[in-house]
Amino acid sequence: MKTAPVLQTRREFLRTSALGGALAGTVPAFLCHTFSALHAAAAESAVQTATGKDSPILIVLQMAGGNDGLNTVVPYADDHYYQARQKIALPAKSILKINGQIGLHPALTAFKSLYDAGHLSLIQGIGYPNPNRSHFRSTEIWQTASAAERVESYGWLGRYFDNACAGADPTIGVTIGRQMPQAFNARTPTGICLDNPLNYRFMAGRPSADGEMNAEEKTFRELNQPEDPGAENSGATIGAIGGPLARHGSVLDFLQRTALDAEVSSDKILAITKRVQNQADYPPSALAASLKLVAKLIGGGLPTRVYYVSQGGYDTHVNQSGQHQRLLQELGEAVRAFVADLTAQGNFDRVLLMTFSEFGRRVSENANGGTDHGAAAPMFVIGQKIKAGLRGRYPSLAPEDLLNGDLRFNLDFRSVYAAVLEKWLRTPSEPILGAKFTPLAVV
Repeated sequence: MKTAPVLQTRREFLRTSALGGALAGTVPAFLCHTFSALHAAAAESAVQTATGKDSPILIVLQMAGGNDGLNTVVPYADDHYYQARQKIALPAKSILKINGQIGLHPALTAFKSLYDAGHLSLIQGIGYPNPNRSHFRSTEIWQTASAAERVESYGWLGRYFDNACAGADPTIGVTIGRQMPQAFNARTPTGICLDNPLNYRFMAGRPSADGEMNAEEKTFRELNQPEDPGAENSGATIGAIGGPLARHGSVLDFLQRTALDAEVSSDKILAITKRVQNQADYPPSALAASLKLVAKLIGGGLPTRVYYVSQGGYDTHVNQSGQHQRLLQELGEAVRAFVADLTAQGNFDRVLLMTFSEFGRRVSENANGGTDHGAAAPMFVIGQKIKAGLRGRYPSLAPEDLLNGDLRFNLDFRSVYAAVLEKWLRTPSEPILGAKFTPLAVV
């Protein structure tokens, strides 16, 4: 028996699946009102639809806490570095040298291998005007792509969803974790939050046995059961409540759509994670587990354009050296396994992975063997189709060139976002970023 494609956009799902084919008797009433319009508009739509097989994929990896850029991309030939960091400076002989001036932390052997293979772009001196040292506010600036003096309601990825992905599958954006990032905030709520496929069901006050639906899930699934016009209208399901048909855009309409989205996407994700096997060995870390799940979803054809993962712990005020080494080791090894997995799948050419951290650290170490909140820091962009190598200029460490003890940024982070949007996701960046930024040549 021939099976239909496992994953489709919501529009394709409605147009081509058994649900659409048996429209009259097997879908909620609200779909009957919108099916024809969706079908007619599909061919002419400018919306970016994802097939799950050939669309480009963006992975955003947040290094949360404020990564110390100076000990990540190390200016080992600069005397100012050793003068400012007499305890935590890394010895020049241990650095994984990129050129005669800078190199990577010795824990980043995986990144050095990717750099040497032409799959990693190292962007120096990234930041924004009037830097803010608050974790909350600086993270908000990065996630909304706003100016430091402006507060935005929607995230930069949320605005991408609104501008380019209207009507797409609910899994167009997936964050691995228990909280949706502010970057996903959109005028039309889009994307799902997932930490464990088995938990991506309907939340309940009381747990159910494995494989069984709890009462809340049964209720939501009933929203999508076919109506029987001959049955007595007892009000047993929301779809069978008597009275006039709900107008388009009503709360009931939204609830039914949400229930259908949740049912379809949760079932798809569970099916993929049970069917698809990873093709690389991952180290035992939380970040590696997140990327391992992302690799499964990519390998299974989930039509996701943006995945968001996070690694915390970079707020290294005290005894930084050991903690920072462990975090960078976890980062490098997790990404190494992820790249190997995607390569074995044949999907590495579809993926661009971009790191960011809300700020760097101050140039001088503190009295506790750590570093305090700073400003400019490096970013990494990884992929098979990127323009690898060094981008930007390393900020000067000379005391007279610092801004209140911080590095001065050379590149606005929104120039990287502009490149990702225009060159990778193939959508105009100005409506999303709210201003024109020249795309950095990383794609």
